[in-house]
Amino acid sequence: MTTTRRSVLAGAALAASFALQPAFAQAPTEIELFFPVPVDGQLARDMATLIKEFNEKNPTIKATPVYTGSYDETLIKTRAAMKAGKPPAAVIMSANFLLDLKIEGEIQSMDALIKADGKTNDQFMGQFFDALHGNAVLDRQVYGVPFHNSTPLLYVNTDHLKEAGLDPDKLPANWEELVTTAKKLTKRDGDRVTRWGMMMPSNYDYGGWILQALTQSNGGEWFNVNYGGEVYYDTPSMLGALTFWSDLVTKHKVHPAGVQAGGAVSGAFLAGQTSMMLLSTGSLTHIRNNAKFPYKVAFVPKNVRNAVPIGGASLVIPTGVEGERRKAAWTLINWMTAPEKSAWWSRATGYFAPNKAAYDTPEMKEFIAKNPDAGIAVKQLDVAKPWFATYKTVPVRKAIEDELAAVLSAKKTPKEALVAAQKQADEIMRPFVEQTALKLPTN
Repeated sequence: MTTTRRSVLAGAALAASFALQPAFAQAPTEIELFFPVPVDGQLARDMATLIKEFNEKNPTIKATPVYTGSYDETLIKTRAAMKAGKPPAAVIMSANFLLDLKIEGEIQSMDALIKADGKTNDQFMGQFFDALHGNAVLDRQVYGVPFHNSTPLLYVNTDHLKEAGLDPDKLPANWEELVTTAKKLTKRDGDRVTRWGMMMPSNYDYGGWILQALTQSNGGEWFNVNYGGEVYYDTPSMLGALTFWSDLVTKHKVHPAGVQAGGAVSGAFLAGQTSMMLLSTGSLTHIRNNAKFPYKVAFVPKNVRNAVPIGGASLVIPTGVEGERRKAAWTLINWMTAPEKSAWWSRATGYFAPNKAAYDTPEMKEFIAKNPDAGIAVKQLDVAKPWFATYKTVPVRKAIEDELAAVLSAKKTPKEALVAAQKQADEIMRPFVEQTALKLPTN
């Protein structure tokens, strides 16, 4: 056989071997998952653990988690990536941003993906608690899959209750009891406060959420759940809520003045510098792992009714993610929100599991039995309502949070603040209102 003929046959054999390479030898589909860390704890470490397991069990996909800061920062970075033509395949997005993202055409409906799996939207969403649907289903289409969710909780140092002669089994259930208890728990050395009776976070994002909880507990609503251009800032129910918060600072003197960051509030609680706090259930694992004293959690105290806003985040797929990346994102989303993983994430972080079946797993039943505090937020879901969501959600929310800061710093009265916040919010939402307003004929 000639050298030339040998070369030809060798080349043909090599080509044939490439043609017969099995499908699994192809490079995996690479996707990015943007994720925030909005509360205390080790969420970044836990996320790395979760995605490592996903990649091991799904070798045709390589997912890379990308930490993107707070909820607000995650929104900014997602929009920047989309503008650059490089949207992440999936994002853990603050649930109350979904309406604005839909209005702006920045996230895509998951209806076709759900249908391809042989399910209806109702069947798919039926696996999640009903209270979560309002921030995931928009115009009867699914735009977000609940991943980790929260409600505000009242955290109480029960050693401090005993020290003050109070019953640790009777936590404050209404505003009057909260004030009375906070007064007895506050400690002073002359004019200096050495221990506050109560603290609540008032920094951006957190402050609006807590104020919404107080407003709903006072019988009011924050926004029109059916229309993205209407908020109820200058209303009697919100005036009562903001006055209550202000009175804790200026009248009852049981809460520090000025803006309090979420991390500072939890830090003060762990250090024994405040006896009670309103904080997310997402901080529960952090408190459980670090508190050197017994504590209990309870529903947010009411004035008119028990009611709280949903918090937390959903998994979304940005506009522009198509083909194999879209399929891979959907695989990741379903894997992360399945009962077993939903339960694991809840135990690791403190967020409650949005998938109802998570609480039927043996591991979760055992966990709740040992840690009954983890079940309070789930029980509170019976009175939970959708999280504040409008057109231009962030600036509309910041309009009231800036005024909240002014009130807590004694620079404005609650009524002055709410009038100003309403005026600014209405101006921010004006483009949407004008776009959707009914144009009546003029004669």
